[in-house]
Amino acid sequence: MNARPLVIAGGPILTMAGPGRVEAVAVRGERIGWVGSLEECRAHAGPDREERDLGGRTMLPGFVDPHIHPLMLGQTNSWVDVGPEAAPSIGAMVELLARHAATLPVGEPVRAYGYDLRRIEERRHPTAAELDRAGPDREVTVMHASGHGGVVNSMVLGRAGITADTPDAPGGEIGRSPDGTPNGLLMDAAWDLLAGADGVRTGRHGPNIHHAEPSAALLEHLAQAQDRILRTGITTVADAQVTRRETETWLALREAGALRLRVHLYILSSLLDEVTALGLVRPLGDQWLRVAGIKLYADGTLVGRTAWFPEGYPGDAEERGVLYHEPAEFSALLARAHGAGLQTATHALSPAAIGMVLDAIEEAERASPRPDARHRIEHCALPTVEQVARMARLGVVPVAQSQHAFAFGDGAIAAVGRELGERYHPLGSYARGGVRFALSSDAPVAPPDPLRAVQAAVERRTVLGTTLGPDELCVDVENALRAYTIDAAWACHADHLVGSIEAGKLADLVILSADPTSVPTPEIGSIGVEETWSAGEPVR
Repeated sequence: MNARPLVIAGGPILTMAGPGRVEAVAVRGERIGWVGSLEECRAHAGPDREERDLGGRTMLPGFVDPHIHPLMLGQTNSWVDVGPEAAPSIGAMVELLARHAATLPVGEPVRAYGYDLRRIEERRHPTAAELDRAGPDREVTVMHASGHGGVVNSMVLGRAGITADTPDAPGGEIGRSPDGTPNGLLMDAAWDLLAGADGVRTGRHGPNIHHAEPSAALLEHLAQAQDRILRTGITTVADAQVTRRETETWLALREAGALRLRVHLYILSSLLDEVTALGLVRPLGDQWLRVAGIKLYADGTLVGRTAWFPEGYPGDAEERGVLYHEPAEFSALLARAHGAGLQTATHALSPAAIGMVLDAIEEAERASPRPDARHRIEHCALPTVEQVARMARLGVVPVAQSQHAFAFGDGAIAAVGRELGERYHPLGSYARGGVRFALSSDAPVAPPDPLRAVQAAVERRTVLGTTLGPDELCVDVENALRAYTIDAAWACHADHLVGSIEAGKLADLVILSADPTSVPTPEIGSIGVEETWSAGEPVR
């Protein structure tokens, strides 16, 4: 921590508060002491001060990512990349996996991440039989880009005891060949079947992303993920699906003296009984690590076609997706969390799922009014115009991912048709409708990269060049920056601490090579993150 007061000036300073721009900032210890003119900041800091010249660079508050999976990010970063650039076809994927398998000790499993069936040549999931060719003598697991499941080879199916007689798990799907035998695909809660005797199980409360590894390996994965996140200017995160695995690893990182991110934990709803039994019904922790709320799931993933469409997907009325809880069951679950005083963050993508969540929030508020609960809908990918108006009325916070629109927008149109698909993550509707929204990465589903997310929010253009809907669904740069700073902090009930450059707040800052509001939109994502500060100190 700086022993002497510090004055920073010499470049654009975007506060994300009023006034929007200032000449200088004075930092005392871990907090911002004064914001205003250079003369005022020098007077506040006093004669025994240091001064830092930005040299024309731009300073913002540290970015806040309110929906991210850091441990999963670290794990998948250690796996084989089978994204569309690395593996544009199933054949190329199998060859890539086979080459990797040849470098491993006998029997060591192959794990891979990132395929998107809408962007590989075959336009389908690989099968167990195809993955067998990559590693017939070892386990092969390939996770879908959504993180909501994936495909395993025959050895994995055999060791897990998954056969034609194995029923679908509630909230999950087992892919099957025409004769009923498993074809290797396991989506959403079906991943529980791979958890093993001591593994984490999520039941019908969400996809199982909690892959077991030794605690030392998990700690290394989390440390590497933290470094990657800090390099993008993010200083605060919300871990959006927390079980024992994540909690233990965050605690280990802190105990090692290596925690440099501020972390808000959203505990998976499968643990709601334990949370309420322990009385963890208010935010618990400190500025670095705190229990923030409960994560729930309503449906699955649109890009994996498990988002819930009760009337069937366009073109395939038999394909409906996954509903994790029936409406009455979900309402009771959310009401318990709400009644206990907990903030909820519910994954919901389809209009039917979003409607179910809004119904549950409205019922819970009617039964037990709570001012400023800030219940969240994670992703909230395809809300109707009427649902956006309900969000404004209920004070619900959509936590969206503009990078998903970039990466998966074409898949959304293919899945649900152009009229609805072009509304995928309709940020402009939120802004015009008076809904305060946040942006996030959902990493590893999209990279933790706030500036690329800001560009994607302004452009609404997909990776294939498709423009998603009319201009009214876009937002301007200032709105997008707020959604990744002060509005993201607000979504975590942390806006009193971080998210803007204001006197009294923590001195979490980011220094950029250029001003995002001044460069052409296509250049925003290429702006360099030159320094990241936390608690008044550079951390990268």
